[in-house]
Parts: sequence; C-alpha cells; structure tokens
Amino acid sequence: MFPLEEITNNTCSSYRDQHPHTILYNILSGRDSGYFNNKLNHSATAHNCHCERRRTVCLKDPKVTCQVASSVLVKTICFVRSLPSFSQLPSGDQSSLLRHCWVPLFVLGLAQEKIVVEVTDVPNLSILRQILLGPGRAEKDTDRPTLAGVHELRAGLHQLWNLDLSPKEYAYLKGALLFNPAVEGLSALLFIEGLQQEAQRALQEVIHLLHPNDDVRFSQVLLAASAIQTVSHSLVTELFFKPVIGNTNMLHLLTEMLFVQ
Repeated sequence: MFPLEEITNNTCSSYRDQHPHTILYNILSGRDSGYFNNKLNHSATAHNCHCERRRTVCLKDPKVTCQVASSVLVKTICFVRSLPSFSQLPSGDQSSLLRHCWVPLFVLGLAQEKIVVEVTDVPNLSILRQILLGPGRAEKDTDRPTLAGVHELRAGLHQLWNLDLSPKEYAYLKGALLFNPAVEGLSALLFIEGLQQEAQRALQEVIHLLHPNDDVRFSQVLLAASAIQTVSHSLVTELFFKPVIGNTNMLHLLTEMLFVQ
C-alpha cells in the first residue's frame, strides 16, 4: 500500500532623529555632513541588530538557482504522483496534502540534491526617497525574502546534510511528511493517517537496517523534518520561483502540475 522502495528584543533605528523634516533639511542644505557616513558605517555595527536579520535578500545567481529549483520542484511532483497510495486518494485530498506539504518536500529535494542557497542584499531605496515616502510607504516588503528566513532554510538543510540520509531514508521521510492527517478538510482521514504511520515505520526500519548501532538517528531525522516544516511558503515562492513565474499563483501552478496528464 505504500510502495516507496523504488525509489529575533534588540531595537535598532535607521533614523534616530524623531523629526524627519529636520533630517531632510540637513540633507538638502548639506549641514549634516556626518549623516551619510553614519549610514555607510551602519552595516559594520548592525550584526547583532534585529533589523540585520530582517534585511531583504535575493538570490545571488537567480538564473542558475531558479533553474535548479524548478528542476527540484518537478522531481518533487513526479515523486508524489508516482505513489499509487497517493493516486488512490480523492482529488481534493491530493490537492490539500500537496498544498500543505510542498515546501518541506521541496526543501528535502534541495537537501538531497546538495543545493547551496547563496543570497545577496536587495538594493535599498535612496535615503531621500525613503524619507519623502515615509516608513513602509516606499514599497511593501512583507513578502520579500529576509536574511532571517534564509538562515532558517539553511539551518534545515544543514541538519539534513549532517545526517547524510540515504535515498530510501529521503523517500520514506517524504512519505511521512506528505501523508499528514493534521491537514484540515481531508475526506480520507483514517486512510491517510494509516499511510503516515506506515511511512514512519518503514523509515524506522530502514534506519535500523542501515545504522543498527545508532539509537538516536530516527529521532534526529524527525527533528530535522520538524525544522524544515517551519520554512515559510512565501520565502520559498518569492526566493526561488517569483523570478520565473511572476505573479502567477504558486498553489494554482502546483495543482496544475499535479493533475496534468
């Protein structure tokens, strides 16, 4: 029934003057000569600052990395579609499970392919434009990838790499994440719960077979799986796929990939 064998309370202020018009006047009149130097020196003192981790970032080499990410996503969908036990589920359950778990499955794919995620800072708006438009008015950054989000992704990848999982361990772990009975609205709940238990048992068995003297490996694998489930959907979408698909709805795209004949 489950044939997987084939297979951050520091606060920082960019503007400490509480009267923006005074800053603007000083800039335009050239009376605050140290202002720009302070801005330039900010990056050297911000490493322990909360906003340092909130810096928006983008891929260092988007063309190559997005292509690799797209390949990993296609392989992920192909893996899901190849499972007879998944194909037997109602289409609504299939869609719900994929929408819920595609990010951790994708991250597992990145780990399995040993993909290194390199990012760089998104160019900032000019200081004058930031002041004129006001905080939060220049551009909405809520969905942009942040350095903190990328750190979280990298931490999950490194946990998996340190475990050096075998192909079978990856496969059974993917199954255990895919068949998640906690997803709301499932019609075949008991069947899916059984599939998850079966995948977990198979994972435990293959770990015992490959690492008979390692009594903590199974727990370590589950901890690594838990870590990658905290990676946000928006981070993965914006970082790896927005440069390719633009404003296309990612979930709609995943559904099409799942059910295309």
